[in-house]
Amino acid sequence: MRPVDLARPHGLSGQAIRNYEAAGILPAAGRTASGYRDYTSLHVAALRTFVALIPAHGHAAARSIMALLNTGRAEEALTVIDRSHAELLSDRRTLDSIELALTELTQSPDERPAHRAATVGALAHRLGLRPATLRRWERAGLLQPRRDPATGYRTYAPGDVRDAHIVHQLRRSGYVLAQIAPILGELRDVTTPASAASAIAERRHRLHTRALAMLHASAETGDYLHERDRHGENG
Repeated sequence: MRPVDLARPHGLSGQAIRNYEAAGILPAAGRTASGYRDYTSLHVAALRTFVALIPAHGHAAARSIMALLNTGRAEEALTVIDRSHAELLSDRRTLDSIELALTELTQSPDERPAHRAATVGALAHRLGLRPATLRRWERAGLLQPRRDPATGYRTYAPGDVRDAHIVHQLRRSGYVLAQIAPILGELRDVTTPASAASAIAERRHRLHTRALAMLHASAETGDYLHERDRHGENG
């Protein structure tokens, strides 16, 4: 099989196939008597696997997995895959925590805790925290209270109080401050139950799509390992 024959079903060029071989994504090709590359069913399976791995684990991870498989380091390749699955589970847990925070944020006015302006002591008492915790969140850039010009005391506006509730929820879910900063930035744009539901639904759809891609990639990877065994390439 020529490079172009291997490439055409995937909309690739023959040069792309040669590049993939050079990068270790495909196993080394044999050569014909005249010196041309000769690809086999093993290379068909390798390319099919790589294409399936990309939407499941990302291009860089897919490339790493294939390079490891093609050098007989299946256990290391499976570790990369396991790490990606763990990241997906972490993303699901993050989404659950975001959903809890958004539920509180977008409750009806009668249900939602009053987000009135507050002093550091009052807000800390409301959340069951120490004032020093709120000041630490401020130093981390998560809260931005203003200072009363007359007294110099911190004043937490309703938006600051809302943010403090979100940070508190995420901290209770096990997130460190560095992880919370980008999440909080997204949540600040969500102001209604409809926008919250839309944001959650979109994220869940992306996770579901990736999970299905992982299932497909796992099947292709298993087939490729079987094909390598058949060709005696795993010794």
